[in-house]
Amino acid sequence: MNINENSEISEYKNAYTLISERPYLKGKLLVENNVDFEHNHIAQSSTDTSICNAANRGKVAIFIDGSNLFYAALQLNIEIDYTKLLCYLTKGAQLLRAFFYTGVDRSNDKQQGFLLWMRRNGYRVVTKDLVQLPDGSKKANLDVEIAVDMMNLAPHYNTAVLVSGDGDLAYAVNAVSYQGVRVEVVSLRSMTSESLINVADCFVDLDSIKQDIQKNSHSGFSYR
Repeated sequence: MNINENSEISEYKNAYTLISERPYLKGKLLVENNVDFEHNHIAQSSTDTSICNAANRGKVAIFIDGSNLFYAALQLNIEIDYTKLLCYLTKGAQLLRAFFYTGVDRSNDKQQGFLLWMRRNGYRVVTKDLVQLPDGSKKANLDVEIAVDMMNLAPHYNTAVLVSGDGDLAYAVNAVSYQGVRVEVVSLRSMTSESLINVADCFVDLDSIKQDIQKNSHSGFSYR
């Protein structure tokens, strides 16, 4: 048996071992190791919303870009029910943490009330003060915070759910996937970067699940 054959057998063994430990990695490992198993059908970056019901999601960590989700909801003309959203994103899995990242206006009492509600209802809220731009608009970029949290927590979860369409997060998504993490991206398709979809294991269009995550009636608290 030559060196190449030994190497190939080693790759097969590694793939089988990792798949047995983390079954949800099957498709990714087969692609990376060129292993062709009969009846294996790989559909990366699928728009099939059944991924949120997939078996073997293990421990899930959720990372929500609050501003991105807010503007997606505006486009869909809905108001997000964050209790429903959390339930939907954790289907068939054990929740490790659910992070909500947002810029804040300390003088906005309505927003402060909303964030307090979020903290008391299952979310870990990460904030940054809004900065006024030259054009008069206000913005707070929390991409670094999202990326750092995804990386630091990667050893402790099996599946990351990123609710954002920001292409700047593609590198972080790719990095955690190489640590054996399954990454699901949830966002409005028209607001989602192709680079982010390409590195995710699967993609869910918010438009396809809006009935499951929208409020039935207006409540006292809203994002802004």
